[in-house]
This record gives sequence, structure tokens and C-alpha cells, in this order.
Amino acid sequence: MAVSSLGAISEYHELLFAWASRTIRARYQQSVLGGLWAVLQPAATVAIFTIIFTQFIPIDTGVPYVIFAYTAMVPWTFFAASISDMGDSLIINMNLVSKIYFPRQILPIAALLARLMDFCIAGSILVLLMIYYQVPFFALGWLFIPFILITQMVLALGIGLTAAALNVFYRDVKHLIGLGLQLWLYATPIVYPIDVVPERFLPFYFLNPMVGIIEAYRAIVLRAELPGPYIFISVGIATVVFIFGYWFFKRVESQFADLV
Repeated sequence: MAVSSLGAISEYHELLFAWASRTIRARYQQSVLGGLWAVLQPAATVAIFTIIFTQFIPIDTGVPYVIFAYTAMVPWTFFAASISDMGDSLIINMNLVSKIYFPRQILPIAALLARLMDFCIAGSILVLLMIYYQVPFFALGWLFIPFILITQMVLALGIGLTAAALNVFYRDVKHLIGLGLQLWLYATPIVYPIDVVPERFLPFYFLNPMVGIIEAYRAIVLRAELPGPYIFISVGIATVVFIFGYWFFKRVESQFADLV
């Protein structure tokens, strides 16, 4: 079943990329700032956190706090926004789901790919910050960035597929997603360094897969080193989450047209 499902995605790949492109155009076409919104969202959040954690509650991060927080906020914003979009993807396209046949997973996947554009735009600012703050580029480490990004996307897709399916049955799931992501942000070392977490809690702390992903980005970008073994914990959990999410989505897919 999984093989046939993946084959269906391959067969409809043109629809997948066309829908992702349509989503990007719809997001920015009537926007005054256009793609700059991809930068403003993480940048505004980082600005607030920078004021708080440099002026009011100083935290030693080893590097300027701006780049410390921005390095984590860019992937986190991509992660959170893509899950939110995937959760709504079936509901906002209910006319398509109820009238036209195509693999329904196309819609959440397209929502994820559309947010990838924002990630690339915001990531370009990170490169400028590295140049400004004279952070050395770790050429070998940057080759691992796609691996980390894919791990993050696999995790987001597993959660997003589950959320999209559940949102068809229970419309308040979107509110639960928003609350969950807000709490998850503070359970991940976005605004604080992992050093502040007591060592005895670290084995449990790394069960949060975004911890390993964020630390992997920071290891490469800020510390010029390869990620530690913790990244494999994130890879394992992301894989399990994706398998479950895809299985659950396909299991209830036949009911979508009757409910949306």
C-alpha cells in the first residue's frame, strides 16, 4: 500500500509542484512586502527575544544573541508554519477534495513545499548575519544542512498529515495545533542555549526531536563542527512520526469527501 501511495505521488508530481507554486503566488501576489514577510516573521521575534535576553535577563550564548536566536528561529518558523498550513490544507480546499480525485496527500505536501520558499529566503539573511558577525563558514558542515533539513521536513510532514486528517473530523484541531506549537517552542532551545538544561534531564530532553535538529543547525553554523550523535535520535523519531502520520492519513482518506 505504501509503495502504491508513493507511486501515486510520483504520477501526480506535476500537480504537486503546480499546487505548491500556486500557494506561493497566492500568498505573495497581493502582498505589499511580498517575500519580505518570510524574513520579517522570524526577524521580529528574534528582535523581541534579543531585547529581553540581552537587556532584561542576560543569557550567555557565546556568540551575539541575534545570530544565536536567528539560527534557530528560521528553521523553527518553517517547521511551525508548515504544520499549521498542512493542518488546514484539506479544509480550505474542500471543493477539490469532494469533487475531483487525486491523492489527497498532495495538498499537505504542497503546503510544506510552499513554506520551503520562505525558509530559503529567511536563510539568505542568516548568511548575511554570518558575514557581519564574522562567523567562519564550515564548508564540510554545510554539506550536512540538506540532511538536517530533510529530517525536519520528514518530522513536519508526519505531524502535518496527522493534523490534516484529524482536522477534517474535528475542526478545533487547528487551535490545538497552535497551542501545541507555542508550548513546543519553549520546550526547544530556540531562545536559550542547551547548556541551561540540567544534565540529568538531557536524555529526556533530546526525545524532543526538534532539540537535535536545532542543535545540529547551530553546531554547523555557529560552532563550525559536525552535529553530535543526538541528531540520530531526531532522525529515528522523525521517521516513526512520518510512518504513523502517513499510515493514519491513508487509513481515513476515503472518508474525507463525505466530511469536508
